[in-house]
Amino acid sequence: MNDELQHLKNLGKTSAQWLHAVGIHSASDLRRLGAVGAYKAVRARGFRASKVLLYAIEGALLDVHWNDLTPGHKAELNHQLDAPGANNKS
Repeated sequence: MNDELQHLKNLGKTSAQWLHAVGIHSASDLRRLGAVGAYKAVRARGFRASKVLLYAIEGALLDVHWNDLTPGHKAELNHQLDAPGANNKS
């Protein structure tokens, strides 16, 4: 299976399946929704994804390993996640 999402850094089979389940099928879909929006969609669908998925998606969008995101960057993502109505690009 040639899955575009699995070719992005940090994203494997399970995370790609979760993203497909919420209608995200390509890198452009992921960019359009952003890390926070994609993560929220996955969680809303009932998948028990940890915050590592949020960081992994952001890292995929930036082409860096999720663990290389600075603590400040991760804190900003968490702030956006907790903000009322936050659903857009990070």
